[in-house]
Amino acid sequence: MSLTANDTSIEIRPSNHAATPEARAKLMTNPGFGRIFTDHMVVVPYKEGEGWGKGVLQAYGPIAMDPAASVLHYGQGIFEGFKAFKQPDGSIACFRPEANARRFNTSAARMAMPELPEEIFLAAAKALITQDQAWVPGAVGESLYLRPLMIATEAALGVRPSNEYLFILLASPAGAYFPAGVKPVTVWISDDYVRAAPGGTGFAKCAGNYAASLVAQKQAQGEGCDQVVWLDAVHRKYIEEMGGMNIFFVYQEQGETTVVTPELTGTLLPGITRNSLLQLARELGFKAEERKITVDEWRADIASGRMTEAFACGTAAVITPVGHVKSRHGNWSMNKGETGPVAAKLRETLLNMQHGLSKENHGWMTKIVG
Repeated sequence: MSLTANDTSIEIRPSNHAATPEARAKLMTNPGFGRIFTDHMVVVPYKEGEGWGKGVLQAYGPIAMDPAASVLHYGQGIFEGFKAFKQPDGSIACFRPEANARRFNTSAARMAMPELPEEIFLAAAKALITQDQAWVPGAVGESLYLRPLMIATEAALGVRPSNEYLFILLASPAGAYFPAGVKPVTVWISDDYVRAAPGGTGFAKCAGNYAASLVAQKQAQGEGCDQVVWLDAVHRKYIEEMGGMNIFFVYQEQGETTVVTPELTGTLLPGITRNSLLQLARELGFKAEERKITVDEWRADIASGRMTEAFACGTAAVITPVGHVKSRHGNWSMNKGETGPVAAKLRETLLNMQHGLSKENHGWMTKIVG
């Protein structure tokens, strides 16, 4: 798939203080994740009755906002995250950006915000990646992370949807999420807090979901854990997500490998990496299921040997193995605290596809530059 901008796309206003090649190279030596930003960003305004205005690619920097802006008071803010990867021939391709555009609009609809035409979302990506292509790192596991967001900007204190919004797209070079190699994490099962409830915003990628999760993450760290595992809000026994990522479990029975992930009930984020891994798992010869799993099943199936691995997945880290589980109801380990072979194989398969090292037959990679 190839992406080209159209006449309604983005006005280019290059920065007059872009980083020098030497300064950029120094920043990209160890970029980490989400700490360094490229020279430009794209902004597109919206006004009720007028629709979306002209998009502009401009120098990255602060934005002016009225202190009465609705987002600061009522939390109308959504975001997405996707990546661009350097290919072996020097071109640059994005992984499933159209899926992010669709999910962005699903979040917008839930938060009573205007939907952004998919062609504007993709044209903004095309413009920013093309302009800042020198910021795309080349090693496997490295990428340019794209962060689209929309915020309510109308200065109004009435509790109602805003009449004005701003779409912003920024980019950040991302190093390998695990520079010392993939390391399994220790997780804490939260009994005190829930991430989302039926009828709520669990399926939307809205800012408030993440703000509400921070206290549980802090609690997990206080228990010596890296991440929190969320339970459902009603029965408080079904596994839902891990931190801000989807979670998978691996079963080995009668010579057959099955990967299982919690089914989408409206309280879970429909992860694009999750969806991709379900398909890749089947292509690798594994069975793949979406169903509910309880904490008791997790513990019992590990003890019996039926379950052999667990891992989380998401755009940032791709796949994060779970090594140890802690809770008020007992502790247990997965695969002796090491990365399991199924998680490793899925991670390798997806990364090779994203970096153009293996054939891609799904139409998931969208060529941006080259």
